[in-house]
Amino acid sequence: MATIDNDQDLRTALNRLNPDQQRQLGCRFAHQVMNLSRDERVNRAIHTGLTDGASPGELEDAFRVARAYAVKTYTDCGKDTDWMAQADHFVAASAAAALTPDELMTERQNRAWKAAVQARMAVSCAMMEDDAADESNVARQQYALTAEFLG
Repeated sequence: MATIDNDQDLRTALNRLNPDQQRQLGCRFAHQVMNLSRDERVNRAIHTGLTDGASPGELEDAFRVARAYAVKTYTDCGKDTDWMAQADHFVAASAAAALTPDELMTERQNRAWKAAVQARMAVSCAMMEDDAADESNVARQQYALTAEFLG
């Protein structure tokens, strides 16, 4: 099993993944913070992305749902400093990143990395309301998930 104990190692490992593996691992990162989501449709989108036999149409629909919710909740970010609403937004953004269709990706983008960062943002927002949230713990969990995925 690969040893991953910092973000540089994580990015290096994620850059070796094919697009489908990036989606699967990115959805695992989103799943880590799904408890911060307020929308059942986003949660279903994450579960769809985790499903091995999901069809391209199902994955595209899941992306659209997560992306639409992320766009809708973006305007709430910063409004009255509702940190949990912002965390909710970043969960959807993490799911949308993981589920991004190939035609919307550039050569330099990585679904899993973007999903990981958005998931960390969700936890950072939740930390403002919940002392139990810990961004560094999420990073360590992402390292472990990636090592397990590669192993």
